[in-house]
Amino acid sequence: MTTAKLGDRVEVHYRGTLADGTTFDSSRGRELLVFTLGQGQMLPDFEEALIGMGAGERKTIIIPCESAYGEHDTRMNLTVPKDAIDVGTALEVGTILRAQAPDGETASFTIVALDAETVSMDGNHPLAGHDLTFDLELVRIVASAPTAASPQGLA
Repeated sequence: MTTAKLGDRVEVHYRGTLADGTTFDSSRGRELLVFTLGQGQMLPDFEEALIGMGAGERKTIIIPCESAYGEHDTRMNLTVPKDAIDVGTALEVGTILRAQAPDGETASFTIVALDAETVSMDGNHPLAGHDLTFDLELVRIVASAPTAASPQGLA
């Protein structure tokens, strides 16, 4: 049986849950997740779990928050005057705002509270501080990574 290895393009079904059982993401009912192992498109532990699996194989993994999106960092919370935010839509709790720093980096902030004068935002990833459980199913290895060619003409 062929098993997944670095460089393979794979099709995966997954379901991601939090410790309380809440589903935060799932491919069920949607298109399969398709990506190449080892290109850093997914969390490293997610990719690592798929290596060595064969088509049709399933497994459940837990990725600790430190290996996923890190601990929740209160230094990423800020409150700003409402008039300092230049947006074309109404502000409400749960809205995600994107800001560009002077160095060109883009940051996302989720509005967590607001009043008549201020907006409180959280710059942490929404899954920061959470251990993540993934139910994985390797559906198919779409394309295998090339293997090193064997030397020709050696005596």
